[in-house]
Amino acid sequence: MSLAALRAALAARPPAPAVLDRIRAEHLPPGGFAEAAVLVPLHPRDGEIHVLLTERRHDLRHHAGQVSFPGGRVEPGEASRDAALREAREEIGLDPATAEVLGRLSEAIVLQSAFRLTPWVASVPYPYPYAAAPREVEAIWHLPLAALLAPGAHRVEHRTAYGMSLDVHYYDVEGRTIWGATARVLTELLEIWRAL
Repeated sequence: MSLAALRAALAARPPAPAVLDRIRAEHLPPGGFAEAAVLVPLHPRDGEIHVLLTERRHDLRHHAGQVSFPGGRVEPGEASRDAALREAREEIGLDPATAEVLGRLSEAIVLQSAFRLTPWVASVPYPYPYAAAPREVEAIWHLPLAALLAPGAHRVEHRTAYGMSLDVHYYDVEGRTIWGATARVLTELLEIWRAL
């Protein structure tokens, strides 16, 4: 399994239906969903592919202490891919010129903050002088995909939100819990990775 094979698999996938197509108008939040983007950074380390995640500061107003990908709101006139790379520069110090975007995953809804999230998968360098943005990021975490695929690491709970029945994914690994949109993005990535 390689990142080159992942790039080919992402390019071959048909586009997923827009997530908003599944939500009836009366279930939309006031003002609708804001657009956001994240970078899903992958790199080889010790013979395994790792994903780079961040732990958000515990004193933030939104998503405090959660494990997430580098990302945030798409600015007016900005392409979501560019937003993901910009946010990665701001949050983890990644020079966009060093990231090779491999493709995108399906759009996801961030339930807590009413964002429509586009995930962009990228191959990033390692070793590299990653630096956590002190006002936003508590820690940077390099997690092997194998840890997410280990027996017992993954569980699913069912919830209803925006008039839809949803599967909420959780990963319990290395003393941390990954859940919400980050876990949903990881679940799709791992499904593709297993099929390579």
